[in-house]
Amino acid sequence: MTDRFSLPPQAAEPHLNVARSSLELLRTVPELTPRYAGLGEPRTLDDLAALPPLAKDDLNIALAHLEPRAENGATWLFQSGGSTGAPKVGYAPTGFYMTGVHGHWQPLDREDVFVNAWGAGRMWGAHFLVAALADLAGCQVIALGSVTRDEYEDWLAFFVARKVTAIGGTPSVLRLWFAQARAAGVKLPALRKVLWLGEAWQPQLEEDMAVVAPDARRWGMFGSTETWVVGTNTPDCPADTFHPLPEQLVHVGPDELLDFTTLNPDMLNPVLRYRTGDAGRLVDCPCGRPGRAMRVLGRRDSVVQVRGLGLHVDEIIAQVEREPGVSRAQVLVTEARGRACGVDVLLLTDQDAAVDLDRLRKDLLSATFTLSTGFQHDPESFRVRAVDALISNDRTGKTANFVVREES
Repeated sequence: MTDRFSLPPQAAEPHLNVARSSLELLRTVPELTPRYAGLGEPRTLDDLAALPPLAKDDLNIALAHLEPRAENGATWLFQSGGSTGAPKVGYAPTGFYMTGVHGHWQPLDREDVFVNAWGAGRMWGAHFLVAALADLAGCQVIALGSVTRDEYEDWLAFFVARKVTAIGGTPSVLRLWFAQARAAGVKLPALRKVLWLGEAWQPQLEEDMAVVAPDARRWGMFGSTETWVVGTNTPDCPADTFHPLPEQLVHVGPDELLDFTTLNPDMLNPVLRYRTGDAGRLVDCPCGRPGRAMRVLGRRDSVVQVRGLGLHVDEIIAQVEREPGVSRAQVLVTEARGRACGVDVLLLTDQDAAVDLDRLRKDLLSATFTLSTGFQHDPESFRVRAVDALISNDRTGKTANFVVREES
């Protein structure tokens, strides 16, 4: 079993006292006490693997009961989730554990001029988390946050004037910046670094980056508001492969589902075999850095129920985004009284692209069992539409692959 952990026993087991403390806290939560009955304290990795994993709802119940507080400084409250489900409250101390991240990953330095383009405020953590990293790096920061469509050109001109060397945001937000710059013919010759967190990297970004800022390279973080930063990568790593931090223990469970256990004694959240819904494998990274890296395969919760059948959203998105002229796609499921009454595949298309929507719709219906069966009697309730913008979370800047909308 130990070969399914990111750290070997000799590196992880001396720090399992943190896991035992997390277990002790979770046992005080009345709704969770029965799940740990009869289970001993984890002193080995095999002991840890024998504990039941925590799902998001379990951890939300625990946090609502525990209401953790930082030993020093403020306790920041954040919204956890909200891209495809209802947001919940999460907790972090001032600094957001970024000292440990900075000790192992330093994409920014004192000479950088960094644009923090993650959404600020609205109880979302990434803007402030990366601000803490910039503070440790000692660089100049433009704390931008979200902008409206008619502001892009002026801000891009400002970036050129200030010789911006680094920018960060979710890939959805970054794609907007680079696409706007490319459309306007703006070059960012000083840009060298693109930081990202919050979504999977989008390969289409590379095309616009190559035109707008050919010397820019990506630097990624992986994590959640429950785990905070789990791992990082560099331009020498594949975009889907991250090196876990020493205080983050990664385990690969059944169906390749990843779970995470904190080894950081200062972590406020009792993260004990916590599942984010992501699947992955432990691999050797081509960058040559020693130790086991985590390759993220994608989310296992991207299957949405449509009329009693599982619709594999990621497969549909992948098929549609292979179409010439389609830059991004999103699945919108409309429900009435808990039943799917319509499915729309929304497309962002390249300027002047002629995408055959009717042919694409027929292809999806014929190739997708859920759609052909679920909408057999009302095929008009499945649509493929070109839109000016996909549905995004105004708070986080994220654009999820699928959105569920309740019809009144």
